Amino acid sequence: MFARPNSRHSQIAYVTNDIEAAARVFEDQYGAPGFYHFSNVGPGVEIGGGPQLKIALARVGGVEIELIEPIGETAPLFKDVLPAGSGLAIRFHHVAIRIDGSKENWEAHAASIDRARHPVVFEGSLGDDLRFFYTDERATLGHYVEHVWMSPQLFAQVTAATPSYPAQDA
Repeated sequence: MFARPNSRHSQIAYVTNDIEAAARVFEDQYGAPGFYHFSNVGPGVEIGGGPQLKIALARVGGVEIELIEPIGETAPLFKDVLPAGSGLAIRFHHVAIRIDGSKENWEAHAASIDRARHPVVFEGSLGDDLRFFYTDERATLGHYVEHVWMSPQLFAQVTAATPSYPAQDA
């Protein structure tokens, strides 16, 4: 699953109950260069009944750090790892494998996954620009693995908006 053509480990993701406070922890205690914040909820955003999430991205040494705050009860895949009660919680959730290149590369990668051994627990897309699914690897690895492909245009847009260390060339 990790060793596939056109694939690379690209992200480490954490789930939190307070994305602003979690971002400050990563910035103040771990030197993150700041975060690009966005949500899939808001005017003009169609989520199609999927999970409602706040997301923050930073890039350190070429690896993306993703913070995810599930909104309400819409995202059990993300919310279930958080402890009950108040107080800031930050929990490791998944690593991501990004598939580079064409959509055909994505299709070949997706077809190469043995879904009986690596069950897909969530998948989606955004037009022609994004494809993703999560496999449940908790029994062996203790976490999920996200498999993701972005069009070159979307990847460039997200990369340009995401604070990076070292700084990306202009």
